Parts: sequence; structure tokens; C-alpha cells
Amino acid sequence: MVLDSRRSSVEFILTPVAKALSRFHPNTLSWLSFAVAWVAGLLIFFSPQHWQVLLPLASIAVLASGFLDAIDGKVARLRGIASKRGDLLDHILDRYSDVVMIGAVAVSGWCNPYIGMLALIGVLLTSYMGTQAQAVGAGRLYAGLLGRADRVVLLTLAPLLQMVFMAVWGGSLSITGSLGLTAFEIIMLWFAVVGNITAVQRAVAIWKRVTD
Repeated sequence: MVLDSRRSSVEFILTPVAKALSRFHPNTLSWLSFAVAWVAGLLIFFSPQHWQVLLPLASIAVLASGFLDAIDGKVARLRGIASKRGDLLDHILDRYSDVVMIGAVAVSGWCNPYIGMLALIGVLLTSYMGTQAQAVGAGRLYAGLLGRADRVVLLTLAPLLQMVFMAVWGGSLSITGSLGLTAFEIIMLWFAVVGNITAVQRAVAIWKRVTD
């Protein structure tokens, strides 16, 4: 699923909200998105102790952070103040937000840290390849199976799925007699595998675009 390529289908939601928030500087919205990502990460980290309350709050926080990130650039364009510095800040804060939220899952009680580490590698390599295309003059690249919008949706769903896992299986889905996976681990494995596939897809696309 590549939701980044279908962003136009939600413009009817983004545009009115961006207009309503246009009195705020887009950089303020970028920083707010980053702050909410920290809230999401903390909620995820502490959620094993009070999962009935903290997991749904974490889901809301992830969605709010992603939504704010989706409209900061739109606000900048509506106000006619889009800039390279604003774009750079947005990219920097996006990567830190990814690390904060996925890292929180990795070190929480919900996930094997090695699975979380592989997920971080997949996500960061995906993002790196997207911006590297622009760095070598091939234009910004959003191709592949796992874009940022996809990650936001999956991270929003992960806490809700974990609530189902807690209610039905007591926390983890049994794979074999001695192996079980939580919902968070399944999502992290998806990030690890599909993220690296996406990174390779983007690398191949960049290679085809670049000429010596």
C-alpha cells in the first residue's frame, strides 16, 4: 500500500484544515507535530502497565502527529512562504519523529528490541533513499511499498490491534508452541521487511534516473 501516491484523495479534508490553521507559521506546525510524536512515543513506552487507557491515546497521538505533518507544507504554500529551510526542517523533524515513535516501540515491553532495531533500519533507509534521489538531481522520490503515510496509518493501527491481541490472546498471537508475536512486533516486522524492499526499489529507480 502506497498512500503517499493517493494524497489527492484526501485533499478535501486537508485543504479546509490547512486554511483554518493558516494563521500559524508552518514551522510551528512542524514542531507541534514533532512534540506530539514524543507524546505518542511516551504513551507507547508506558502502555504495557495501563494498556486499556494508554494504547488508544497513543493511537490518537500518532494520528495527530501525522496529520499535522501532512498539513504544514500545505499551510506554507497557502501563505506563499514555502522555503528550502522549511522543507529541510520538516524532513529533519520527520526523521526524528520516526525514531522517537518506532524507537519507543522497540524498547517497550511490546516488542523484541532486535525486531524494533530492524524496523528502524528499514524505515530510515526508505527515507534516506527518497531524499538521496533529490540530492543527486533525480527529483524527490516517493516510489515503493512503504511511504511515510503508510507508516503513520500502520503505527496508528498498531496500538488498537494490540488491544485486540490483549483481549483475545492475552498479548501475543502464538506462531508455534514457544513463539508468539505481539501486534507491535508484526507491524515492526512489516517495517523491517517492506521498508528494506522499498529502499531497494527506490535505489533502482534512482539508478535509472541518474546519468553520468
